[in-house]
Amino acid sequence: MMPEARFHKVQLDELPEVECCCGTTRRGFADLPDAPASIHLLKVKDEPTSHYHQKTAEIYLILEGEGFLELDGEMIPVKPLSSVLIKPGCRHRAVGQMTLVNIPVPKHDDNDFFYEDDAVKDGEVPVH
Repeated sequence: MMPEARFHKVQLDELPEVECCCGTTRRGFADLPDAPASIHLLKVKDEPTSHYHQKTAEIYLILEGEGFLELDGEMIPVKPLSSVLIKPGCRHRAVGQMTLVNIPVPKHDDNDFFYEDDAVKDGEVPVH
């Protein structure tokens, strides 16, 4: 009997597209029950929705395009190879025509999305 593989491979550009509050994404490893993280190839839409996560940190790596990440109301300029760590509770959205890699840790969870009308004030811990 062969041991279970200790690795998984995805081809991000071949995964199905999923519409999300940020644009169009292709999610790798999100369907693996034991995955500690997932990876997403995201094409940012014109008017993404600001949101935050209570449990998830995200690492954004800009691949193409330029624009801004709006982080707790502050506009941070980004360009190819800019990378930003977004901690839980930070309201965020990408603004501009960009393609980026998003690495959520722990992996993507539809139940860990909270929007502006639920947003917390700076310095507060989100409670839901």
